[in-house]
Amino acid sequence: MSAHSEKLQISLRVPAATIDAYEKIAKTLERDRTWVMLRALKRYLDEEGADILRDAESMAALDRGEIFDFDAVMDEADEIIARAESRRLGTSER
Repeated sequence: MSAHSEKLQISLRVPAATIDAYEKIAKTLERDRTWVMLRALKRYLDEEGADILRDAESMAALDRGEIFDFDAVMDEADEIIARAESRRLGTSER
């Protein structure tokens, strides 16, 4: 059995109004509440959850020195340009 098809049971406290809403959606779709809730959880993982995980990985990569801070790179580029312009102006005045 693969990790994707393995199912685990969890216990979760959910406000009654939320459960009622899931029940109404399930009834409208002629599905069971579990099907509706699993779709909602999957959508969260695909959207907001995926954003959170990408951000966390980006921060970890930054901590490992694998990526660079944009502002720091731009500051360094500005310094290189300023030095080059200074040299160019110094050379053209002779």
